[in-house]
Amino acid sequence: MRKKNRSAIAPNLFDLHRGCPCCSMTRRDFIRLASVLSAAAALPAGLAHAADVKGDGDRPLRIGYLPITDASPLLVAHARKFYEDEGLAVERPKLFRAWPQLVEAFIAGQVDVIHLLAPTTFWIRYGSKFPAKVVAWNHVNGSALTVAPGINDLSDLGGKTVAVPFWYSIHNVILQYLLRQQGLEAVSRPAKAKLKPDEVNLVILPPPDMVSALANGSIAGYIVAEPFNAAAENLKIGKILRFTGDVWKSHACCVVFMRETDLEHRPEWSQSVVNAIVRAQAWIREHRQETSQLLSKESGNNYTPHAQAVLERALSSYDAAAYRGQGALRHGDWQQNRIDFQPYPYPSYTEELVRLLKQTHLEGNTAFLASLDPAFAARDLVDDRFVRRAIGKAGGPNVFGLPESFAREEVLS
Repeated sequence: MRKKNRSAIAPNLFDLHRGCPCCSMTRRDFIRLASVLSAAAALPAGLAHAADVKGDGDRPLRIGYLPITDASPLLVAHARKFYEDEGLAVERPKLFRAWPQLVEAFIAGQVDVIHLLAPTTFWIRYGSKFPAKVVAWNHVNGSALTVAPGINDLSDLGGKTVAVPFWYSIHNVILQYLLRQQGLEAVSRPAKAKLKPDEVNLVILPPPDMVSALANGSIAGYIVAEPFNAAAENLKIGKILRFTGDVWKSHACCVVFMRETDLEHRPEWSQSVVNAIVRAQAWIREHRQETSQLLSKESGNNYTPHAQAVLERALSSYDAAAYRGQGALRHGDWQQNRIDFQPYPYPSYTEELVRLLKQTHLEGNTAFLASLDPAFAARDLVDDRFVRRAIGKAGGPNVFGLPESFAREEVLS
């Protein structure tokens, strides 16, 4: 059989073991973001909001996003003109390539609303004391641990390198949860450092770079949001070892994050923003294939660089029997979609996430986590006033498969 040309599959290959520019840039970005957050923490409370709210009433809404399926509600709301239906003027959403750049733009006041990795919101609000809050979930599940073809079990990752999109990500939290169950230790060592058989070296990579890194063997796997797991499957360079939603049932990955100043001083404007995003989530649930087309590179909308076939695989229902056979899906009784969309931010999830973060290896200053109380974080980090009203306007909890009580117990396998 003819050997596949890896460079033809993924032209932007790089070698992590040679200290590639991409990898070193990511570390610099993390350090830069830490500096930005430290500077934000030093600002007086009244100056923490970079843009003065006065006079901003006529300024169009500015949205920041990464080109992953997590951003779908923000983008669909723009494409379907749901923001305009709420009376909002809106600029075209601005694409960022990596989380540090997105966060920095948000803190600098260059964008007003973003989708953001749930754990990163703790670092921003409590690590840097920047006044921003979670107003809704953006989606649930929609991530996976994708590995090279020769990896068949978590134990096979011992002594190898796995990429995560960010230290403060649900991907890092769930991966390390799985590694602990397997008796493996997560570490962050230099690329050439020798690893023990029970150590797994974690590196941060922007999601677009993970596929090419897996293709050239620089990493043994990665855990990230869609559609990069679907891309590896379609390109036949990797397979899904475990869906994250099969580890933590219906977990949030990205959340909708807004400045507290806007929530307090422009409540009607803020409500309109949340209404549009929640309406988009309801629309996506009923129009998955149309969403794939809308966000694909073939559409000409320029929202993402992904092929429609890849997005369809990520957004559509999966072949549960096939994934059970390869061990990626072990809880078929949970009856979940590969990715789903529901906006309510359960307090129980926020509390459990705090507990798990305290057990997770993170780089940077993590002192704020030691004293962070889970129940306090659930009350303080999240403002659910707007999303509750938006859900009611969209038709009620049943539209999203939510209980009327807006309460649940967290289930981790």
